[in-house]
Amino acid sequence: EVQLEESGGGLVQAGGSLRLCCTASGITFHEYGIAWIRQAPGKDREGVSCFSSRDDKIYYASVVKGRFTMSTDSAKGKNTVCLQMNRMTPEDTARYYCGFTGDYGGRSCLVWWQYDRMGHGTQVTVSS
Repeated sequence: EVQLEESGGGLVQAGGSLRLCCTASGITFHEYGIAWIRQAPGKDREGVSCFSSRDDKIYYASVVKGRFTMSTDSAKGKNTVCLQMNRMTPEDTARYYCGFTGDYGGRSCLVWWQYDRMGHGTQVTVSS
């Protein structure tokens, strides 16, 4: 069973930076996706950034591209993905969740609803 451990988050002023990390362990899937998904108050969840093992690539939502950078560090059965968030704005305020899926078919790994394993989430607040 895949276990997710999240770290990071907190409060930052607009223009500042925060870092989130998620370690997924117990991975036995040949193809999988790991994503950071966020949900702001009153809004739907959205995929922010994801790693796709299918093509070994990282993808970003357009609203964070150029400001957020995901990195990965994989080992047998384990992968740690970290999200460096720079030039943050109040619109980045949300609860951020790490998600894992071993089955995302032909969809983009940014599609949030396909993640059947989710962490507890960590709050990110950007003050203006």
